[in-house]
Amino acid sequence: MSRIGVITFPGTLDDVDAARAVRAAGAESVALWHKDADLKGVDAVVVPGGFSYGDYLRAGAIASFAPVMREVVDAARGGMPVLGICNGFQILCEAGLLPGALVRNAGLHFICRDQWLRVDSTNTAWTSRFEPGAEILVPLKSGEGRYVAAESVLDELEGEGRVAFRYAGDNPNGAMRAIAGVASADGRIVGLMPHPEHATEALTGPSDDGLGLFYSVLDSVLAA
Repeated sequence: MSRIGVITFPGTLDDVDAARAVRAAGAESVALWHKDADLKGVDAVVVPGGFSYGDYLRAGAIASFAPVMREVVDAARGGMPVLGICNGFQILCEAGLLPGALVRNAGLHFICRDQWLRVDSTNTAWTSRFEPGAEILVPLKSGEGRYVAAESVLDELEGEGRVAFRYAGDNPNGAMRAIAGVASADGRIVGLMPHPEHATEALTGPSDDGLGLFYSVLDSVLAA
């Protein structure tokens, strides 16, 4: 059975739901603490959402220096699949694993709503189960969710097919080019602002569309 680590930082809110999503997809969830100095032999890592200590300085900035993140950075650069959700996306950007940054939403309001996303790239470890252009419905809840990057970086992401998710319909937080999620150059690392782990059961979420990310990474792990 594949083993997927889920990190908990002081302040993390969504690690339990991320672990539940991992189990729903058929993998073993392995709890990782922010002070852990090893990844316990996992095959992939989820950096979940909510908050992390030091967010009052800049979201994810302090957490990116946690001992466990040093291990994640090394493993990711070695090809391990890593998913950052919401605050996890912010942490991956702060750690230099993904380009760009997440800043205050346009209008400066916290947004909490179900949001349609378009899957723009299926060439990543976390999106291969989707059809190109598929639209999925997952919750969005963030105050600093607006993706920004230099125009040259945005052009590079577009040209290399590394925009993984884009807001469909309206652009709720003013993200540049309506970008909701991006991927690393090798497609092994993905970060997105909305929460697929909250959309794994039709009974409790707006859909079960989020399971596609977790099924995708299991395919990637088994293929490797």
